[in-house]
Amino acid sequence: MNIKKTSLALLVLGLIGGAQASTLGEARHLESSMNKASASSQEKIDRSAESTLSMKAEIEQLQEEVQNLQVYRDHLANLVDSQNQEKASLNQQIEGIKDTRQGVVPLMYSMLNGLKHNVAVDKPIRKEQRLARIEKLEKMMIQADISDAEKYRRILEAYQIELDYGTKMGIYQGTMALETGAIEADMLYLGRVSLVARSLDGTHYWSWNEKESLWQSLEHSYAADINKAFAIASKQAAPSLITLPVSVDVETK
Repeated sequence: MNIKKTSLALLVLGLIGGAQASTLGEARHLESSMNKASASSQEKIDRSAESTLSMKAEIEQLQEEVQNLQVYRDHLANLVDSQNQEKASLNQQIEGIKDTRQGVVPLMYSMLNGLKHNVAVDKPIRKEQRLARIEKLEKMMIQADISDAEKYRRILEAYQIELDYGTKMGIYQGTMALETGAIEADMLYLGRVSLVARSLDGTHYWSWNEKESLWQSLEHSYAADINKAFAIASKQAAPSLITLPVSVDVETK
């Protein structure tokens, strides 16, 4: 009887021990599973946090780009407004140019007529060259490949050359129309005050008579001063006082 009770007690203890061992194993397995789940969750949390930070940085970058685009958009809008204003101004100027052009073209023809008249009544200083210049300007007026501005500039340039004849001293070789016929001679002008000529061999001298509009022969006494004037004009002598016949029409009262 005692043996049976002892065996039964051992059996109960064995069952209890087995149950406890089984419960402990399950507890350990549960703890291990929880640790693994916790580690996995922490890993997910870490990845989520990194993703959040990355998204935040990307959002901030996008916001900065949006701000830059807004600034650039405003800049372009201001440029467009400025271009529209400039376009309106240019259109207005173009309309003004049309009106100006209609007035400038007749003015240029009038200026050419003025040049022709001046050469016709002026002393025959480089007359052939001046007439050729005017003829060239007249042909230029009907050339479509030359702008009105360039035409006007060249006419003004011709006027400046005409003005220079009245203020400068110069020499050239030209044709003289005499009663005996036309001859080649050396010419010298001192502004529009004096116009003299010397034969190519240096033996004869003439002065332009403004009143009679012809060349008149000079006495040989003028030779020294005229030769000196030619030397000064050709820079072969230093400037100095000279005496030349006057070629102006002085009315006496």
